[in-house]
Amino acid sequence: MPKLSVIVPFHNVQEYAQDTLRSLAANARPGTEFILVDDCSTDATAEILDRAVTGLPRARLVRHEENRGIAQARNTGIEAAEGEYLTFLDGDDWYAPGYLRDLLRAVEELDCDFVRTDHVQSTGRDRVVKRAPARRRDAVLSTRDAIAPAEMETMVDYPFVWAGIYRRRLFETGGDGLGMRFTTHLRTAEDRVFMWQLHLRARTFAAVGLLGVFYRRGVATSLTQIRDARQLDFIPAHDLILAEVAADREAERFLPKIVRTYCAMIAFHAANAHRYEPAAARRLKHESAAALRRMPGEVLERTLTSMDQERARTLRRLLGGTARKAA
Repeated sequence: MPKLSVIVPFHNVQEYAQDTLRSLAANARPGTEFILVDDCSTDATAEILDRAVTGLPRARLVRHEENRGIAQARNTGIEAAEGEYLTFLDGDDWYAPGYLRDLLRAVEELDCDFVRTDHVQSTGRDRVVKRAPARRRDAVLSTRDAIAPAEMETMVDYPFVWAGIYRRRLFETGGDGLGMRFTTHLRTAEDRVFMWQLHLRARTFAAVGLLGVFYRRGVATSLTQIRDARQLDFIPAHDLILAEVAADREAERFLPKIVRTYCAMIAFHAANAHRYEPAAARRLKHESAAALRRMPGEVLERTLTSMDQERARTLRRLLGGTARKAA
């Protein structure tokens, strides 16, 4: 059994795939396998992967016959992976040499369910370090203690699944496995659902100040750059999180956090509605109002009262006035 499985989905990233693959080669070592998932690319990505897989040690190429999205591509990689630990990379991002060695060492030394890392955001020639918002570094912590409080940035606000490494048992079914998978009907925000579920269901984690994963921003094919209805998947994504929190044994503890996060996301998208296609902008307004009305009334009112005036005003306008009180 390999020690580490690296799962990398690719879809129409011919401009960047070579850089990604070179970075994998610079991290190849005994005990590391690479699961490359071609999510039905229609550009030269498929040919690039065909050539690369023969020269990349312990690499396997899995192909989708139709485009199924990054969530399913990651799930396909999980099913194929044999490693004791799993990590992820997107097909247009890259690693620094030796990063995977250091990442594996960190999780083995800390001996927890998963480890999160910082990352470098790359936009053109600009590089910006983004820190995981953990209260302590290099220490094993409770996953649940890293969710709240509502008014602070916490680890569930750091949704980058590729900035981390995860024990295999988190993805196994049966026994003490959690059966973690990505939600395949979501085209965006699938990472946010995954991270909330992980912090609610797992037991221990740690954050380390390890830099070596580079996240490429501003890629034209990225869903973060698309302004159609696919962006609205943040609504069903947060509905899933809200439902899981509401059913949790510590619902009272965590509902203020998810409601505040959900409200902040709605306010952000509402403020940028002019950038969307007209039909998507209309759907955004209608579905955001419905989402606000689904939230627990008392928690929502407390949230709106505590938010800054501009965002609170935007959200109350969507609601049609004062937020409803709980029955």
